[in-house]
Amino acid sequence: MSAPTSVAELTETLRRGRYLADRGLSTAVFVALSLQRPLLLEGEPGVGKTEIAKVLAGVLGRDLIRLQCYEGIDTSQALYEWDYARQLLHIRAMSERATVGENEDPGDDSAVDKLFGPRFLLERPLLQAVRSGDRAVLLIDEIDRADDEFEAFLLEMLSDFQITIPEVGTITAAAPPFVVLTSNRTRELHDALKRRCMYHWIDYPSLDREVEIVLVRRPGVSEALARKVVAAVHRLRELDLAKPPGVAETIDWAHTLDFLGETTLTADAADLTLGSVLKEREDMELARDNLDEITSQA
Repeated sequence: MSAPTSVAELTETLRRGRYLADRGLSTAVFVALSLQRPLLLEGEPGVGKTEIAKVLAGVLGRDLIRLQCYEGIDTSQALYEWDYARQLLHIRAMSERATVGENEDPGDDSAVDKLFGPRFLLERPLLQAVRSGDRAVLLIDEIDRADDEFEAFLLEMLSDFQITIPEVGTITAAAPPFVVLTSNRTRELHDALKRRCMYHWIDYPSLDREVEIVLVRRPGVSEALARKVVAAVHRLRELDLAKPPGVAETIDWAHTLDFLGETTLTADAADLTLGSVLKEREDMELARDNLDEITSQA
């Protein structure tokens, strides 16, 4: 489908994709889409940064191309690699044919050119995105996990959306893909990258908004149960947890309780299903010490 022409239209389009965006987030996405600027989303884990890129790709009818960043990622893992195994098989085949005069000498320049042709190129996410252009949403997930050098490389690439492969030539995007970068702020990103992007901070939703999100994502859950679960999650976030639960965990908890036939959130039900919402043993122990308070306030 064509890109939405207003913030309100984009908000409704996202809602059809079961993503509830507030006006601030919808405005940031609309501006980034319309002005062809990368969108940098920061916030706590689990607030929907990655999900919005997935939903946007779906509702706009574009391919989702994801580059998952991690410590030590380098340009070859993000751009392209050569299929050395296939090249080796090709060399052997060329050599066998050359012995019976069926092909050129494998040392010939033309043979070398064929050896480094596009069919031996393994596309990684950034090259895929450049070739796809505006038919794609490029998700650069958890950019804060990559090092400074890789961040600088990304900044350069986001400026011109072209990649030079010495053996093939320069490949330029006819139109830039829509780029969404996410960060959990494990380290500060450079100002140069932030200036290049439209920026938005996604916070935990309000209680009413989170209830609405649960009901949209899990329509079978009753509003009463959703409200109990969301209230309990908000209380959990006030505790000194190593990993406070995100919205995704709220949805999982409500879905788990509903699957088990629970119609409300009791201390016993919470105790049995804490693994849906908390993922650290220490956090679970702390929560169990406060279960009565958590569930009574829910």
